[in-house]
Amino acid sequence: MTFVKPEDWVPQGVAELEDRAWEALRETERSVSVTAGAGAGKTEFLAQKASYLLQTALCPAPKRILAISFKRDAAETLAKRVKIRCPEDQSRRFVSMTFDAFTKGLVDQFRLGIPQPFRPPADYEISFPTAQIVRDFLERGEFSEINNATFEKMLSARRILDENQIVTARQREILDAYWQDQYYGGASPYLTFPMINRLAEYLLRTNARIRRALRITFPVIFLDEFQDVTGPQFELVTTAFDPATAVLTAVGDDKQRILGWAGALPNAFSVFKQFYNARPISLLLNWRSHADLVAIQHVIASRIDPDVEPAQARAEREVDGAVSAIWQFENRDTEIATLALWVKAQVDAGTAQPHDIAILVRNLANAAEDEMCDAFREQGLLLRNLARNVGEISIQDLLSENLTEILMPFLRLGAEKKNPKAWSEAQETLRRLRAPLEDDEIALQLIADDAADIAKALRDHLAQHPAETGSAQASVDLLIDLIDEKSIRQSTPSYIRDADFVRVKEGFVELLDEALSDAARWSKALDAFEGLDQVPLMTVHKSKGMEFHTMIFFGLDSQSWWSLTPNRAEELNSFFVAFTRAKQRAFFTSCSERGGQIVWLRQLLGDAVPSVDGSTLA
Repeated sequence: MTFVKPEDWVPQGVAELEDRAWEALRETERSVSVTAGAGAGKTEFLAQKASYLLQTALCPAPKRILAISFKRDAAETLAKRVKIRCPEDQSRRFVSMTFDAFTKGLVDQFRLGIPQPFRPPADYEISFPTAQIVRDFLERGEFSEINNATFEKMLSARRILDENQIVTARQREILDAYWQDQYYGGASPYLTFPMINRLAEYLLRTNARIRRALRITFPVIFLDEFQDVTGPQFELVTTAFDPATAVLTAVGDDKQRILGWAGALPNAFSVFKQFYNARPISLLLNWRSHADLVAIQHVIASRIDPDVEPAQARAEREVDGAVSAIWQFENRDTEIATLALWVKAQVDAGTAQPHDIAILVRNLANAAEDEMCDAFREQGLLLRNLARNVGEISIQDLLSENLTEILMPFLRLGAEKKNPKAWSEAQETLRRLRAPLEDDEIALQLIADDAADIAKALRDHLAQHPAETGSAQASVDLLIDLIDEKSIRQSTPSYIRDADFVRVKEGFVELLDEALSDAARWSKALDAFEGLDQVPLMTVHKSKGMEFHTMIFFGLDSQSWWSLTPNRAEELNSFFVAFTRAKQRAFFTSCSERGGQIVWLRQLLGDAVPSVDGSTLA
């Protein structure tokens, strides 16, 4: 492999980087703290820095780069960008995963290194206990002197089997009882992700060989969306990676801190800069939104941080008329019917495709889907509720799973006569799973032959099995066998355990069967599976990391957004994050029947976001 001199390296796949991004990218001798506002291209910056380090051999083989994100889709997006910017032998050395996947991988690999009574059984399942489940445990154990919030903080903060940590006898009794209840109190053993974090912290704290292996393998670490890091997560990072030997890049935006309720540090960047002696750099350009939207974003950002620097818009405005407004309606039926008519008109006019117009709700996406789907269907539109579960996984999470990425190109090849993009992705998938040497031409040709054979076998199978509900299971089973289930599961740490792999596979089959129920042929079913020409519906929190041509906030009223008050900084942060997902327009619907106006927010937005009589839109 030929490497590029650092001084000769140029950005990959983009026209330019801002000067401050260049500074942060070229800083390789010490850790760097990069604060970047909405649309600044944080993911793209990390992809470029990874490409720079790999292509210049500043991160030489066999050393790797570890990128840790908070959301699965963010981790997948970053990995994909590096793959298309670097040769395969280099991109294979870029490992992108979530915090939860990182900790779970450690626990699954080194489980036997955890002593009893904390060693998890091999067949544990992931648990997401509700507040009532936690309350029931506390009451059963007669631990009612503490509330749920206190208990959860205790669980997350306690370092297991650490005699140096100050823990009262009563706290130890409560926490030990919870671990035993999770392992042996039900039909199956369960672990929550805070518990997995504590197990991983124990492994790193007590096992120098694991720490040494991590540090040798990953001299470079990226931390994405760092504003949402929790104390236990940062403790894990500092235990794993020594500031004397590791170079970290933390990227994020304090204005987008939305996980304070989950324990996110209030001063994450300050703590990071102090511990790792990091160089602070701020990015200013906004590549997503045009100047008119950026101006409104700055109004909201200034309420969050009066000292914030104005962002510089780099996107072009592509629409005429208003780019933001509050549409006021008298009743819910009119609100929903008019919204569906308006979206239909935009699609018919060619302003945007259905999948480029997103509808956001504060919460309860399933209820909103039930409320709106008929009106949209009457206009020939389908709502795509990304928060809805198929089996035990949400549609949004399923679409970002590795299994989905692996299977879809081959399904496309089986369903369509020609698809160059799918053919390229299918070969890349097999190369990634089988990891041949870059210059092994015979192995590479065998992979191309295998990809063709798999596509042909699947094409023959699909030709004999019509596109209808019930056809998904056999087709997915066949495809996984053709590709090789063992190699698929070995490629993804979270698929090593049967329960985790089966959960994703069953969700895939269920969603594909749904898509087949209303498709004339397999290619149309795959379009439906991916959400093509469907209007996405999601919660505000789930919009983070995404972007759409037009965003519509459904139900901006004091009932739906009851928690959006001047003294709740995190709620305003969430509102800001969601608003900044818009590339061209951001509208709001408000219904008098549902709830009153949020007066202080309307005053904040002022003339930049006028109120409009919704009846004028139809």
